[in-house]
Amino acid sequence: MTTSAQAHNGKSHDIEQVLDRAQAICADQGAKLTDKRRRVLKVVLESQEPLSAYQIADQYRDTYGKTLSVMSVYRMLNFLKENELVHRLETTNQYLPCSHISCQHSHEVPQFLICDNCHGVNEVGIRKEILRELSANIEDTGFALAHQQLEFHGLCKTCQDAGPQ
Repeated sequence: MTTSAQAHNGKSHDIEQVLDRAQAICADQGAKLTDKRRRVLKVVLESQEPLSAYQIADQYRDTYGKTLSVMSVYRMLNFLKENELVHRLETTNQYLPCSHISCQHSHEVPQFLICDNCHGVNEVGIRKEILRELSANIEDTGFALAHQQLEFHGLCKTCQDAGPQ
């Protein structure tokens, strides 16, 4: 399985560095990454695949021995999303960490390649000019675009190579 968190999943030291970077990102934006928000982000970072709010609440309880309501998890995920630390997959209502938390440069608009077999997700950038052209084509129809996020479903290379199951 491949996720955008894969680079963060090797060592707890690496995850702690990512969490420290997330703390700095929030501070730079005048936001506070509270202990609970940090723990929710850690749950998302440690996962090998995108998680629903219910799965995050369960994992939080199992890891920290404390219960969080699903509504609280959603509020924390919204905070993390607003601060560009996690992404929400619209088609599956699941969350995954932004693969660029540790970077300090601007990135292209993310698009997500979702494997329908293993549920792995790759986050890849799409050039802004392509997105501008697509937006212009959409606007020409009179449609008012609320936000832009592209999600493509299919089979990852590993699952294709494995053949039919």
